[in-house]
Amino acid sequence: MKTHSTSALRIAAVAAAIAGLSYVLVGVLHPPNVSSSVITTRWEVVHYLACLMAVSGFAGITGVYARQLSRGAGWLTGVGYALLSLWFALILGFSFVEAFVLPHVAGTSPGFVDGWMSMFDGTHSNTDLGALPLLWTITAPMYMLGGLIFGVAVFRSGVPSRGAGLLLGFGTLAAPLASVLPAAAQPKIAIPVGLALMWLGWGLLADVTTAAREIDAHPGLPSTRASAPAH
Repeated sequence: MKTHSTSALRIAAVAAAIAGLSYVLVGVLHPPNVSSSVITTRWEVVHYLACLMAVSGFAGITGVYARQLSRGAGWLTGVGYALLSLWFALILGFSFVEAFVLPHVAGTSPGFVDGWMSMFDGTHSNTDLGALPLLWTITAPMYMLGGLIFGVAVFRSGVPSRGAGLLLGFGTLAAPLASVLPAAAQPKIAIPVGLALMWLGWGLLADVTTAAREIDAHPGLPSTRASAPAH
């Protein structure tokens, strides 16, 4: 493992931890999905965090997937990674609108805001949002299947952590339970997955550090330290 590889994996580990912390905060702080919420500072902050979660989450699971590949991961792991990556991309798009668009059009286009909120509670809206409701609907199976498959892959390989893989799989599968929770408690269903991402980040960082130490301890292996320039 060369210097740039270990550095990239460390960055990915930190990104996964940031994504997890952001997702936990989203679950704890998320206001009700009603039109009046979009003009509050809390709404904006939560969706800034959701944007951060999506970007850093993609970077984090990419690092985990790269580590899986180094251990001979199969095609099924790639399917889980692809589904989760697409989920992060879609969530970034939705969160961007919620953070940077809805608060600024709430006063001038209340119909658009009401239509946007109808995607979450399934109510009828006279506002035509095109394919957006369909895209929102398919994020759920992407999230659950991607998290389950990727979590199982991590659990089976033990890299970077069996416990994190188990929590990721169960956490994403638990998403439908939000429908039976009170509205105020529904966003908290994200907390276990946030903790799983943090755990993956910590496990990846510990795994990379251990690998670097092992390489440095064997002179016959490539060093993790950059070579000094020739004089």
